[in-house]
Amino acid sequence: MRTDRWVVAFAFTIVCLFLQACSTLPPSTAKVETHHLPPAADTPSARYAHTEVDKHPHQSGFRLLTLSTNALLSRVALADHAAHSIDLQYYIFANDMTGHLMMQHLLAAADRGVRVRMLIDDDNFDDKDHLFEALNSHPNIEIRLFNPFRTRNPTLVSRAVQFMLEWRRLNRRMHNKAFIVDNNVAIIGGRNIGDPYFDAGSDTHFRDLDVVAIGPVVQQASDAFDAYWNCDAAYPLEQLKKTDDSGKRLAAARVILQKEVRKFAQSDYAQAVMDELPDGPTADKRGAWFWGDAEFVADQPEKIEADGDVPALRIGPRLKTMLDGAQHEILATTPYFIPGDAGTQHLVERAQSGVSIKILTNSLASTDETAAHAGYVHYRKALVEGGVQLYELKPTSGQSQPTTDIGKSSGISLHAKTIVVDDREVFIGSLNMDQRSKLLNTEMGVIVDSPGLARAISDFFHTATQPSNAYQVTVDPATHQLAWHAEENGKPVTYQTEPNASAKRRTEVTLLRQLPIDGLL
Repeated sequence: MRTDRWVVAFAFTIVCLFLQACSTLPPSTAKVETHHLPPAADTPSARYAHTEVDKHPHQSGFRLLTLSTNALLSRVALADHAAHSIDLQYYIFANDMTGHLMMQHLLAAADRGVRVRMLIDDDNFDDKDHLFEALNSHPNIEIRLFNPFRTRNPTLVSRAVQFMLEWRRLNRRMHNKAFIVDNNVAIIGGRNIGDPYFDAGSDTHFRDLDVVAIGPVVQQASDAFDAYWNCDAAYPLEQLKKTDDSGKRLAAARVILQKEVRKFAQSDYAQAVMDELPDGPTADKRGAWFWGDAEFVADQPEKIEADGDVPALRIGPRLKTMLDGAQHEILATTPYFIPGDAGTQHLVERAQSGVSIKILTNSLASTDETAAHAGYVHYRKALVEGGVQLYELKPTSGQSQPTTDIGKSSGISLHAKTIVVDDREVFIGSLNMDQRSKLLNTEMGVIVDSPGLARAISDFFHTATQPSNAYQVTVDPATHQLAWHAEENGKPVTYQTEPNASAKRRTEVTLLRQLPIDGLL
């Protein structure tokens, strides 16, 4: 009898979860369409930006954010200097220490009268303590969730049920990352908002790159933001979860955020931020800009609704044109590298035509996604045998690199997404070189014709691929098997199997390699 009762209880639970998962989303068309504000011209920051841009007609200016601490403080400084508007769009806006820091500064901007629009993908959205819900109740802050789940804060089981029922829709995410202030300056690149992206986490520390941008490319970024903000997949948070005590929650959120930010200010990390800040210009400090003709590129939000591959909706063809134009060298950095059969053949053909192709990705020991690594290993040997030079980042550091922040912390993982062609043309953005970025998620970035910016990103690449920081993958001519070359304690070493990877990770990859999942990675 006890077993029967458990069976009935389990079945009842599944039915409840099923009904919960099938609840209907409100129509997103009920939201009010809004658009970016004109570029500000009445603040010191705006006047400075316009003065710099006027010296370089039709070009945009860029600063590369390599240090994680500079990347964080640049966002804080821009929020603090905002006078009219802040538009931000992220795959992840974490509810953690650096997320709380950004919330507090966004709230302070809203209190000054700044309009804040926050578009966040719902895949990793976590509203513990109802902080986002409280912020959304501020008259100057609006939060929208992209492609949301049907229930708020679903349990693991409920989430799994929803995925099973709506796999095609929920498997497609907004991976874009942009932070735009007063329609005059933007931060674009690979970083989300969260501790691992700013070296503040206790586990994974992502090595990443962003650019601060001024000039015409910022207007293009604002136009792209509006397209996502007003699309059918963007749902106002209040339509998904309404409460009657939002005023009380906003007051409570102020107390929580003040406490968290005070704790942050007293942390060792905050002291390190202040110590490192003078080492390079942030978004609010005067300094040199890299100038060049620039194009903001973004997938169309309708990409998540498309049946099959619709090239007109994605940025891939534009990037392929950039790569196909290479005459001498391609340097590419990507945390997940799954080129597929056609991509592998194309890269090999380019390499055999005389173009030097060097690619930096994660090693099995450094990756945060073993499934992606399992997809990568299908193509690795063919790429190396075809003349493509592969480098895999080590998971731990040698010496600290003050200008690149490569290898500073234990548990590091590559997260930057960049391409440099012929020491001149650059792409930096959110797109990984894998099938998920190509066909499932939406992506964005900037393409810039600037030898100076290209040199800065190339310096990052060359430091990251030094034998003390990365393994170079080759094929042993005697055994025809892969080999990994690096330096340990200043001495050259060669590994015959994937170095420093745990038995658990090796087993995971072995099992995952047997599954036909490349198109999902």
